Amino acid sequence: MTPVPFVEGAGVALPLASIDTDQLIPARFMSRPRSEGYGGFLLHDLRRDAAGAPDPAFPLNAVADARVLVTRRNFGSGSSREAAVYALVDAGIGAVVAPSHGDIFASNAVKNGLVPVRVSDADCERLIAALMASPGARVRVDVAAGRVLQGDIDVPFTLDEVWREQLVNGWDDVDLTMARAEDLARFRAADARARPWARPA
Repeated sequence: MTPVPFVEGAGVALPLASIDTDQLIPARFMSRPRSEGYGGFLLHDLRRDAAGAPDPAFPLNAVADARVLVTRRNFGSGSSREAAVYALVDAGIGAVVAPSHGDIFASNAVKNGLVPVRVSDADCERLIAALMASPGARVRVDVAAGRVLQGDIDVPFTLDEVWREQLVNGWDDVDLTMARAEDLARFRAADARARPWARPA
């Protein structure tokens, strides 16, 4: 995985709560191979009008090169489909800022280099208001420092420290384990001395 010490680029506000994984990528598109890219299916049904044409009023249609999505709580709830994360990543989104995310969605996000940024409701509303006033304004998510910056807004965010370490270093779960190799070796040696009977002959 590529290290993600920060994400920076155009921001877009999506002032909706409880966007679930079926909305992020409807199931009918998931039979297609990932190699074809899932970005075009991101929020497919919400982004289109009754005739199936792209709705120019939908925020993501107005900011084609968005890197940071700011939305309301419970983002990514619903099923465990990892394709929901693929759709965001393939569409160029590098961070999703919200007061809360679905647990499995957040875990899948980190494994794919997408930053699940958790901010307070109040700070989220400040960011949403700023981006609705200036769609596409530049936003910086400083993963290492735990800050979201947009114009004169500078707010802290919460991220599991193990996930932060993985994202900043570009580590998957195996890399994370190997980074602790010396500690694990010391533990095994000490445990072998303390409990020789517990090891297989």
